[in-house]
Amino acid sequence: MDSLKMFKGYGKVEHDQQHLEAQQHPNSKSSKPFIVTISIFAILFLTFTLSIAIASLIRHTNAESQQLLNSAESIRLVCNVTRFPNACLAAIPPSLNATDPEAILILSLRASLHALSTFASSLRTANGPRSLADCRDQMDDALSRLNDSLSVAASLTDAKVADVQTWVSAALTYQQTCLDGLEEAGDVAAAEETKKLMKTSNEYISNSLAIVANIRNLLGKTEIKNLKDADSGYSGGKEKDLTYGENFRNTL
Repeated sequence: MDSLKMFKGYGKVEHDQQHLEAQQHPNSKSSKPFIVTISIFAILFLTFTLSIAIASLIRHTNAESQQLLNSAESIRLVCNVTRFPNACLAAIPPSLNATDPEAILILSLRASLHALSTFASSLRTANGPRSLADCRDQMDDALSRLNDSLSVAASLTDAKVADVQTWVSAALTYQQTCLDGLEEAGDVAAAEETKKLMKTSNEYISNSLAIVANIRNLLGKTEIKNLKDADSGYSGGKEKDLTYGENFRNTL
């Protein structure tokens, strides 16, 4: 009898413990579906966000690639009018993202100025006859003409195109005059060495001259509009301004 009571007592205790545990964790089973749902939504959200980021990156990369292709084609078309197209392409890489003839002309002028500055620096450190000293002065004048060209190249008008053409041609002439002076002085060795040092700047300046001489054709005979030139160095009357960009890109 006592054993039966004891057994019933144990049963009651076990039942009470189970009841107590059920009270302590009433939502354990019901919370599991909620956690699973939240996890699924989190994974979906992260996947969606990552997909958007990847798509944006792909679009950006494709846009950059297309821009490089457009730039390369534009530069190639412009360089085709020059005497030294390979030198032109080397001076104006597609990574500079130039597509308009005006921008390509400016880059060509900058490359010419840099090459001429390098050549002029080599003359300053060289020893030689009086004709070599004359070359230094002539290169200083050539540098001034290229700087003049760059100062107006960003806002070309018909009058400024003519000026740039004159200045770039003068820079090229100064280089030839330098060589002629050395040859007339009978210093064949100095003339040959100077000609080698001058090669890059001579080709770049020649290319810049060809580009500015053909700028209207390169623009595809774009629309020309009249405007008052804001530069005080000009008459202030109405001149023709070259409208760049759209028509040229349409030829690609």
